[in-house]
Amino acid sequence: MYQSLFPSEDYDSAYDIDFYDYYKKGYRGILFDVDNTLVEHDEPVTIQAIELFEQLKEIGFKTCIISNNKEYRVKPLADALESYYVYNAKKPSAKGYIEGMKRIGTTNKDTLFVGDQIFTDILGANKAKIHSILVKPIAKHEEIQIVLKRRLEYFVIKRYNKLKRTL
Repeated sequence: MYQSLFPSEDYDSAYDIDFYDYYKKGYRGILFDVDNTLVEHDEPVTIQAIELFEQLKEIGFKTCIISNNKEYRVKPLADALESYYVYNAKKPSAKGYIEGMKRIGTTNKDTLFVGDQIFTDILGANKAKIHSILVKPIAKHEEIQIVLKRRLEYFVIKRYNKLKRTL
């Protein structure tokens, strides 16, 4: 029951991931959530995010932002990061992830997804059969609907961590 909610892996931050290692393993595309994954909710792009995306390009990755937000939120971030984007992705539907892969010319076999929410980001990536990476949210203060989701996520993460320890 929980398996579709479990990430393939987890990290503290998108900025802690060894993307060189993933490139060596054959991955060529990365889909990213934006809010609380790369930047705080409703905040502009940061120098840290720009530097990460420059590094990803140097490695050889193609990138795409996948967001449920409207275009006016996603496009400026994607432009600053020189990345493709899909707005109004309707996560956890696989549709936005598939569109993102189409835009960067990758498949579910050579694409990673990085996001901070289980019920939208990870579930959607898993539906699209993409290697999913869960990161902890950047911001400590979130909107009430996200806070409520986080309480439910707690039980899934607890179960995931228990399973991870037994492997």
